[in-house]
Amino acid sequence: MAKRPPVYPFTAIVGQEKMKIALILNAIDMRIGGVLIRGERGTGKSTAARALAALLPEIDVFADSPFNDDPAHPETWSDWAREHQANANGGANGEAAISRRNVPFIDLPVSATEDRVVGTLDIEKAIQQGVKKFDPGVLANANRGILYIDEVNLLDDHVVDLLLDSAAMGVNVVEREGISFAHPARFILVGTMNPEEGDLRPQFLDRFALSVEVEGIRDAGKRMEIVERHIQYESDPEGFREEWHPHEQELAHRITAARSIVDDVSYTRRDLYSIATLTAGLHIDGHRADMVILKTARAYAAYNGRTEINQHDILLALELAIPHRLK
Repeated sequence: MAKRPPVYPFTAIVGQEKMKIALILNAIDMRIGGVLIRGERGTGKSTAARALAALLPEIDVFADSPFNDDPAHPETWSDWAREHQANANGGANGEAAISRRNVPFIDLPVSATEDRVVGTLDIEKAIQQGVKKFDPGVLANANRGILYIDEVNLLDDHVVDLLLDSAAMGVNVVEREGISFAHPARFILVGTMNPEEGDLRPQFLDRFALSVEVEGIRDAGKRMEIVERHIQYESDPEGFREEWHPHEQELAHRITAARSIVDDVSYTRRDLYSIATLTAGLHIDGHRADMVILKTARAYAAYNGRTEINQHDILLALELAIPHRLK
């Protein structure tokens, strides 16, 4: 079992409740589609994303998989996993080795190129030796984890498009010269930006499922609390994490429990009508927002231990899914 780095505890973050719940709901159901966090510097955006990754339980993977393949879900396996599992079944061991890993947290630099993001196929080796060799990119490393992009508004438009496509489809397919390689690319996409440095183009904004605005906390008491906690953490990171461990465990168990029931959360046609009425009344283009609101409402119901959504779930989901889509 890999040792966790001394990351600042998620539950020790003061305030910023909307940001925290948006991240938690994406952790419960990655199919929601990520979150865009907009706000000034020094408001805990990257701290929260890193803390969420450290909070989540370890995952089972094939021991040597560069793609964090899930042994329990063959329908999601990469071409690498299918080939290795077939070889293992034909060998003496009977099956590929399984190990546990921390949930990956991948920090994408603004300078990232397309090849760095999607990975590359070695065409020369494929043609000369008949071997399909794939060098994994960021999407492979981030599978089943968190892909964090600071200053996402400064990223090349083409790369943003690739990331959003992969986040929506859950798979990355690289094709070169008639040769292709596919691997799962399911991750929590967390983009952060300072609107003062320029906004994302509207077509990209809409494809981030949720959006929250964060700003510095004005309350003097809470500002003191932030400073005190950070001084404690810097003085003794391990001791500080140990102090907050019970709170971290409680939240981690709550997320795990919600994950186990989120697919069972039911909704009625009346709920769908309520969502449709709200989005139509706000003149929201397309239907992506309606689907995001439903998924988010189901995740929030599961987070609260319920198996059916209610109006409060819908309104909270609306609050997270609509701001960046309003004209």
